[in-house]
Amino acid sequence: MDIADIEELWDRVTGTQPTPEMWLIVGTAVVALAAVVPRGIWLVARNTITIAHEGGHGLVALLTGRKLEGITLHSDTSGLTVSRGKPTGFGMVLTAAAGYVAPSLLGLGGAALLGQGRITLLLWGATALLLALLVMVRNAYGLLTVLLTCALFLLVSWLTEPEVQAAFAYLVVWFLLLGGVRPVFELQTKRRRGAARDSDADQLARLTNVPALVWLILFHAVTLTSLIGAAGWLLDR
Repeated sequence: MDIADIEELWDRVTGTQPTPEMWLIVGTAVVALAAVVPRGIWLVARNTITIAHEGGHGLVALLTGRKLEGITLHSDTSGLTVSRGKPTGFGMVLTAAAGYVAPSLLGLGGAALLGQGRITLLLWGATALLLALLVMVRNAYGLLTVLLTCALFLLVSWLTEPEVQAAFAYLVVWFLLLGGVRPVFELQTKRRRGAARDSDADQLARLTNVPALVWLILFHAVTLTSLIGAAGWLLDR
């Protein structure tokens, strides 16, 4: 690959693409909602949200100076991120708080890119994040899940027409935004029934002496605000 090819590739990745028609933007939102609301579909689709959730823990662990030991993803859509460092303190708090808000914040960032017409940058950036995550996954099911997701992004990015790429990018962003909301409500329901007493919210309560309910409210605030704000960007023509 010579300099001209590199420049062409760079221009392709960082350039802008036309905003799709409103029917496609709304249509992808409807499809994403259909993947989040029905329980049967959600039990499968939630794997993608788990990838973002555990990836959020892992990324923040690294950013706060912790050593990331590994990530496991399970077929029941649960996951575990193990990092090494001080068991208390600001870094540990941020790491524990990152999971439930990560899908929504990723969706918000994706919406910002789509609002600027940077569809290719979004797809390539997501692929890069998945490849980085793949290195840290420590179980077979997790490797398979992340690898298939990464392969899907690569296939869409390289082999499909711009219209298909746009539809896929909007669908992914809508799904992250809508799919980021439901797990917090699920956690709230589980805790009300006396389950999930070692959840992220409970770990944060032990770390900070701030009640788990307050952390749940914070998760709700971030996920719902991200959805509302991003929807404004995505639907603003």
